[in-house]
Amino acid sequence: MSDTSVFDELPGDLMIWVLIVSELLVFGAGLATFLAVRVTDPAGFAAAQDMLYRTGAGINTVVLVTSGALAAWALRLRAGAQRGHARLALVSAALLGVVFLLIKGFEFLGKSAAGIGWDTHPFFTFYYLLTGFHAAHVVAGVVILLLVAWQDSPRNIEAGAAFWHMVDLVWVILFPVIYLLR
Repeated sequence: MSDTSVFDELPGDLMIWVLIVSELLVFGAGLATFLAVRVTDPAGFAAAQDMLYRTGAGINTVVLVTSGALAAWALRLRAGAQRGHARLALVSAALLGVVFLLIKGFEFLGKSAAGIGWDTHPFFTFYYLLTGFHAAHVVAGVVILLLVAWQDSPRNIEAGAAFWHMVDLVWVILFPVIYLLR
């Protein structure tokens, strides 16, 4: 009989997975509520959605997916004894996270300048809550990636990359639901 557990096979640490699953449940509940409320006013939601900056959101999708690839690549580089390159990949992933935040910030500023706030329409209540909550996770992820670049053990990189992939996954779901789904 083996003393290993299925949890021993998880990349990173068990607690990072508890965090990831809990965050996915929160985002899932928010998206489910958004979709349920959307059913009550599909025309209003479609009109509000037309006011979004889809190109910027599409660029942000490419930015985050590229960043996620760099975080995954960092682990391979570290395993291949290329510590300096692994750290560079992690810092680059974090910098792309900052690019995401800048684009999102300009989008928020544009909405504010147009007089569109969280109370303009229920669509925008969800838009600001979901994308703002996601942006807060991007900030946390950037900090985590930079900390992991500094303390770059393979286990730390696994945990940091797992969190960052959760941030990617949430955006890859938010983008089509908020910006594209009719």
